[in-house]
Amino acid sequence: MSPESEADTSGETALPGALPEALRAELVAFRRDLHTHPELGNQEFRTTAAIKERLERAGLRPRVLPIGTGLVCDIGTDTDSGQWTGGPRMLALRADIDALPIPDTKKDCPYRSKVPDRAHACGHDVHTTVVLGAGLVLAALHQQGLLPRPVRLIFQPAEEVLPGGAPDTIEGGALDGVRRILAVHCDPRVDAGRIGLRVGPITSACDRLEIALNGPGGHTARPHLTTDLVTAAARVVTDVPSLVARRVDSRSGLAMTWGRIESGHAPNVIPQHAELAGTVRCLDLDAWRQAPDLVVGAIDEIANLYRAKSEITYVRGVPPVVNEVTSTELLQAAMVARRGTESVQGTEQSLGGEDFSWYLEHVPGAMARLGVRPPGERTVRDLHQGDFDVDEHAITVGVEMFTAAALIDAVQ
Repeated sequence: MSPESEADTSGETALPGALPEALRAELVAFRRDLHTHPELGNQEFRTTAAIKERLERAGLRPRVLPIGTGLVCDIGTDTDSGQWTGGPRMLALRADIDALPIPDTKKDCPYRSKVPDRAHACGHDVHTTVVLGAGLVLAALHQQGLLPRPVRLIFQPAEEVLPGGAPDTIEGGALDGVRRILAVHCDPRVDAGRIGLRVGPITSACDRLEIALNGPGGHTARPHLTTDLVTAAARVVTDVPSLVARRVDSRSGLAMTWGRIESGHAPNVIPQHAELAGTVRCLDLDAWRQAPDLVVGAIDEIANLYRAKSEITYVRGVPPVVNEVTSTELLQAAMVARRGTESVQGTEQSLGGEDFSWYLEHVPGAMARLGVRPPGERTVRDLHQGDFDVDEHAITVGVEMFTAAALIDAVQ
């Protein structure tokens, strides 16, 4: 863990909301508890209960979402229900709370996952802890009369389950009364103490594709009397991405990648069934909207060449996260206020998908890449890998950035 004294605070202002040492230590312990007990999307009951209990201890009134996991909590509304009933529209801070269905492979780690084949390998435990910590600090500021405008905390389930838990969360009223929304995502390529920002697309669209190919099989000695499904599947794998790439603007960054192909059991038998699955990712929103028709048409063309019948399941995932200008500037101003101009760096658009994009279909907002790499470390523990871990100083950085953003936004 990086000592706080190592952070660049050359640009720090007199804004209130710095993270007290006792709360910092509590948040680190809270994150480690979540890391030890990861839960998959829409199953985050223990996680939801832990967040709810801590917010209630702070005198807040969190509301569990109608779907049974995830919470929304308003700070500064001053109503019996804790819900927005009019007045100034709020800044929302969003966290995702679910884990991944992969094993935790870290060695000699006291907070390694205790749940088989489950791990917080994407940093959602950090996102959750950052928003919780910001909420606790902002609640204390509100009690002191130092919070000018109400703030909403959104703890969203099922980000890793396409099309994400955001649509259910929005349907549950999470954006009622919200004027702007902010989020962070852990980035193991950025040093702890820094964030990465960009205006415009910062993630990509991501859809899921499943294909079943069927036809009469037979003996490998007589492929002319069969539908050669293995060859047909192989041609779908190799030819469809190339065909689609020639039917969409090359600047759109549309990419198809296969993750599974299965067919047959014996070397001398042409099978009757083949299955393929993969993802379709796209940098551009307009091209993403065209993608289903383009991809399905290309698959049918190749399958027909080999007399295979295709059954295609195209699962719409998430559009790109497109950072709005003013919201991005707010995150930058907040970070500079806390840690100076050197704490903000540019970042590239990722081909990863994030369902935070669904909120931005309704209100302006932005996502920052929260640095979690120990400064000076050359090895990158990538996301969605079993050994993923973070420099926990990032929690302090995220909390203080969000509290500064809430205070700066309130006077704009």
